[in-house]
Amino acid sequence: MNETRTMPQQHPRSAAHQMGAAVCTLFLTLGNLATGYLLLLAYAAEPAGPWDSESVAHSHFAAGLALAFAAVIALLTWVFVKAEWLRRWWFTLPALLAFAAVLRLTLLVPEL
Repeated sequence: MNETRTMPQQHPRSAAHQMGAAVCTLFLTLGNLATGYLLLLAYAAEPAGPWDSESVAHSHFAAGLALAFAAVIALLTWVFVKAEWLRRWWFTLPALLAFAAVLRLTLLVPEL
């Protein structure tokens, strides 16, 4: 007996779907780059001495803002994944950036 197996058909992506995915990718990439830059600023801020509390405040501000950006980017990623424009692995970068921001705010705080 000869059985023919049919492979599941994948739906071709329309041009509008591809354009939506490209716009989402660009938007999330820019957001993740901005978050990464804020984290770079947060980790680069080291006090010059025990009197330099301003550098610590700047580090906290940059890390807090980076954490907020990471949360917003994660929510946008959730929307784009739910709309099936992007894949789930896009959650990785905002999660890593949020983890790095939380580390800077808690365990890796610059000391005076």
